[in-house]
Amino acid sequence: MARILAIDYGGKRCGIAVTDESQIIASGLTTVDTKDLLQWLEGYVAKEEVELFIVGEPKRLHGEPSESEKLIQPFLEKLHKVLPTIPVKRIDERFTSKMAFDTMLASGISKKKRKDKALVDQISATIILQDYLYNQ
Repeated sequence: MARILAIDYGGKRCGIAVTDESQIIASGLTTVDTKDLLQWLEGYVAKEEVELFIVGEPKRLHGEPSESEKLIQPFLEKLHKVLPTIPVKRIDERFTSKMAFDTMLASGISKKKRKDKALVDQISATIILQDYLYNQ
């Protein structure tokens, strides 16, 4: 089987998570500067077989799209042009940053590391991907 790759898209950087080849376990992979994301994805899929992209869908509390969605839509259009054979699914990402921070607290990560926004983004991508896997 091929991997599933999740993206927690942000204005400055994007958290990336990926499944194992059996699509059972979601693991944080890295954080990529947003400006380099398309190039990074092209390189990754050249080395690893990816069958699906999961992209977080930021929503406000009552379900309407957040301001971040205006940044994500142009990215999705570019992604489709660059890698047209890999489908994209969107997953509601409300509260993933809070869940990521709580996960860091519960696992005993130091206060200094909890301030690392790149780590929060990576954990958020993992939560998005695990949520997708759980609901399949």
